[in-house]
Amino acid sequence: MKKLLIAWGAALALTAQAAGGWPEKAVNIIVPFPAGGSTDTVARALAQSMGEQLGKPFVVDNRPGATGTIGAGAVKRAPADGYTLLVASLGPFVVTPHLVKSVPYDAARDFDYITIPVQAPNVLVASPRQKARTVAEVIATLKAHPGQLSFASSGNGSSDHLAAELFWQQTGTEGMHVPYKGGAPAITDLLGGQVDFSFQNVNAVLSHLRSGKLHAIAITGTQRSPVLPDVPTLGESGIKGADIYSWQGMAAPKGLPADVKAKLVKAAIAAVQQPDIKRRLVEQGLEIVGNSPEEFTRFQAKESERWKQLIQTRKITAD
Repeated sequence: MKKLLIAWGAALALTAQAAGGWPEKAVNIIVPFPAGGSTDTVARALAQSMGEQLGKPFVVDNRPGATGTIGAGAVKRAPADGYTLLVASLGPFVVTPHLVKSVPYDAARDFDYITIPVQAPNVLVASPRQKARTVAEVIATLKAHPGQLSFASSGNGSSDHLAAELFWQQTGTEGMHVPYKGGAPAITDLLGGQVDFSFQNVNAVLSHLRSGKLHAIAITGTQRSPVLPDVPTLGESGIKGADIYSWQGMAAPKGLPADVKAKLVKAAIAAVQQPDIKRRLVEQGLEIVGNSPEEFTRFQAKESERWKQLIQTRKITAD
């Protein structure tokens, strides 16, 4: 009993020490995707501001692979001391666990959720060779050529893939899914006319839409995007239940000291509200969220169940 009490007291002392002086060194933000993508962009904006606020460097560490599960698994195994964080898209949090049999973490139990800094709707875009300009015209084309029109995505289980599956389900149509290893090659082939349509993140194709190289047909959000005010939502176009947002979330290993967590939440939310960062993100088509850990936790559970049902119904696999 005496040994147990000593060990317990030592653990409390270490926790208090870690929490009280945090941060005393650099904080590592693991991004489970390559540099240059949407998640990486958001993570670097957060890192810059949070480092300035808290007086220690926040360093982005890109660890891509296995649809984000390598990086997320590394965060799960890290000490819960506030020096290792995860910034990832919805995939590792609510999609991949239902697609891959052996995920090295439990998304609902192994993380402390900090906040969702930003979200963005997807936009249904058509390649230059496609004549469809409205949702009705897309549906008519799909019904005239079932299973023949190609929809590019950044990979199996990505938000652009799931958006297409949900669109087909809600409209009683069927297209041909063409997965790529990332959004960049999918957009390249879309621009070249090798594929017909795609549900891309707004920020990823905004410049191509403004230049007229791609055609925007509908937004997957609940309301129109400020950067594409003339593009209707799917709901406005008569498609209900197909609202989809791609989002980035910040999390930490489970068991984060309460005061460290409070500092992280405050700094992360302040970062996306910082005028220059907020302006830069909004100009790219991202929407500021900055919710609480409790809101993020409830949202994660709801999103996880939603995508689990779609994946099972549509028999989507990671192959």
